[in-house]
Amino acid sequence: METRECNCGHCHVKQETVSKEANQYNNSASKNDAKIEENLLNHTFLVSGMDCGHCAAKLEKAIAKLPGVKVAEVNFATGKLNLSYDGNVLAEKDILAAIKNSGYKGEFFTLNKKTVTIYKKWYQQSKTLATILAAVLWVFAMGASFIGEENIANLLFALTMISGGFYVAKSGIYALKRFDFDTNLLMVIAAIGAVAIGQWSEGATVVFLFSVGNALQAYTIDKTRQSIQRLMELAPAKALIKKGENEVLLPVEEVLIGDKMIAKPGTRIAMDGVVVGGLSSVNQASITGESMPVEKVMGDKVYAGTVNGTGALEIEVTKVASDSTLSKIMQLVEEAQAEKAPMEQQVDKFAKYYTPTVLIGAILIVIIPTLILGAPLAEWVYKALILLVISCPCALVISTPVSIVSAIGRASRMGVLIKGGVYLEQLGTMNAIGFDKTGTLTEGKATVADVIAFHDKTESEVLLLAASVEKWSEHPLAQAILQKVDKEKIINSTEFQAMIGKGAVAKVANELIYVGNVRLFNEIGNDMTKYLAQIEEMERCGKTVIIVGTSAIILGIIGISDTIRSNATSALQSLKQAGVEKLVMLSGDNERVAAVVAKKLGIDEYYSGLLPENKVEIVKKLSGNYGKVAMIGDGVNDAPALATADIGIAMGSIGSDAALETADIALMSDDLSKLSTAIELSRKTVAIIRQNITFSILIKAVFIIGTFVGFTNLWLAVLADSGAAVLVTLNGMRLAQNR
Repeated sequence: METRECNCGHCHVKQETVSKEANQYNNSASKNDAKIEENLLNHTFLVSGMDCGHCAAKLEKAIAKLPGVKVAEVNFATGKLNLSYDGNVLAEKDILAAIKNSGYKGEFFTLNKKTVTIYKKWYQQSKTLATILAAVLWVFAMGASFIGEENIANLLFALTMISGGFYVAKSGIYALKRFDFDTNLLMVIAAIGAVAIGQWSEGATVVFLFSVGNALQAYTIDKTRQSIQRLMELAPAKALIKKGENEVLLPVEEVLIGDKMIAKPGTRIAMDGVVVGGLSSVNQASITGESMPVEKVMGDKVYAGTVNGTGALEIEVTKVASDSTLSKIMQLVEEAQAEKAPMEQQVDKFAKYYTPTVLIGAILIVIIPTLILGAPLAEWVYKALILLVISCPCALVISTPVSIVSAIGRASRMGVLIKGGVYLEQLGTMNAIGFDKTGTLTEGKATVADVIAFHDKTESEVLLLAASVEKWSEHPLAQAILQKVDKEKIINSTEFQAMIGKGAVAKVANELIYVGNVRLFNEIGNDMTKYLAQIEEMERCGKTVIIVGTSAIILGIIGISDTIRSNATSALQSLKQAGVEKLVMLSGDNERVAAVVAKKLGIDEYYSGLLPENKVEIVKKLSGNYGKVAMIGDGVNDAPALATADIGIAMGSIGSDAALETADIALMSDDLSKLSTAIELSRKTVAIIRQNITFSILIKAVFIIGTFVGFTNLWLAVLADSGAAVLVTLNGMRLAQNR
């Protein structure tokens, strides 16, 4: 619609009136929306008793239907319910009651809670105690049956079913009410069916073995959750804060940004901060996976959860507890474990239709032989019950998530954050990897190697002019220049403007000073012909050239060298051995500098003189040539290329919020060798998932055939089903081991 402006006073007044009315309406609507938002509470609850992903989905569906609930997300991997709800409509006790009615136990979660009963003491949980009682009753029942006391035996078998099957029946009945046919319901039907045809021992054994299987499964699942619990416990609940001449121990929630914190020798650092006093080495393995402690001096960053060495440190707090690097890692790991991998999504989709199909199949097995063919009812009811039991999808459903959870947990301990099962699964399929040069293949700790001055300028004056412009920049090359000058002598500059891929400009002493590459100075009209020989000589030595000048003259040339990472060559060789077809370097440097670095590292292909948009084009080209492509860079400057690649990997992400947000995978330390280990972990994870799925399907196929052949019975079917679930869980847990 075309709009035209009218200059008459009448129209102006009329438009102004309409505008005011519109603003009043919008303000009113905004206030109403704000009022609604004010009532929203965001709380997290810990939930125990969830044995598989289906349990989590069932609980999520039930909680989402409560009045006042806006968002309900259940994370099976961590046993957490994240809830956003209207506090005026729903109370905490209502939520806990709904969790209990669903067959689980809930409790309110707080960040620094040290006694988390849901994660600890699984052997004291009521389900486990009920299983132990069922075991005792079952043993006495079998003994009574052996000596011929059938009435006593049947009574004890009934008590066994009540004890071992109470929670099973509770969950099964709840599922039936919601027409959600789960494993618990199948077991309830099997037990009732066995009693109906007089198979008391069979019914009791079914319930007892299923209860034991659930207890073992709960134990193994809790083991996989311990990595998250260990992360929770890394950061101390209190920090030693300096208040004047005194030291006060405060809860971390009460510590403010800017407070001075004391880290005594051998203690864990409680908050993220910057060292303002003292000297010590700090073990950062919990954050970066580094095996060796890192020396910390004044100005260095430290992180909550890391362990101080032999020296005392005074630290200025830079982040509140809930915003620390460790908290972000915990959050990312939890989110990653909640995100389903493609294989897991396929299994869940299959299981959704599988259980109702099994129920229909069991009914047909009873109806067709008995009503149509005249076969004995008890015999075919028994076969149908076996089919119900062996067809439970427990092992199949749990085979994938437990493997994903274990692998992501292990990767996080190595200092590699994988932000979802989909990235973990895809990482092992990468055919090509693109590398940014500066800060990825090189140390990123550039140093000034040469300075050439022109037009009566001295080397110091050239450096000072460059530093006056670059003081606003965080680029590694800018930092190298700033390190070579006296900070107190830097001239005040204004109107700073970064020119991505070219350099920067700012007004210094009322004159525009440009600092950048040859491309920049060609664009602003400088004749670079007489400087090319000196520039080319620096570049042949692998140095990056920074030119300083105005739009009219060149004032100086600075040569900056950047050291190749000590382990870069071996890390790239490991990637080749891991089966990555092509290693490609993408650099903003000119062709000569890029060629020197590529030759030293044995890079397959390299591209030079690239702007961020050029890197995107190269990533697309690599994808067309080689298929699956990963890109690894700093996570900020290379964000477009990281987003374009199948997998974006941020290098050296510790302390960088932007890198953590942009990348699919983050290497928390500057260790490139972790990448090949992560690729191997990805492939091992996929292999174990396939093993689990194959085993789960195979064991069911054998027993389904056995049902019709006649060599299986109810308790063997339960043993096979529960045993398979435990075995695939244990197999998946192998990924959590540091081997």
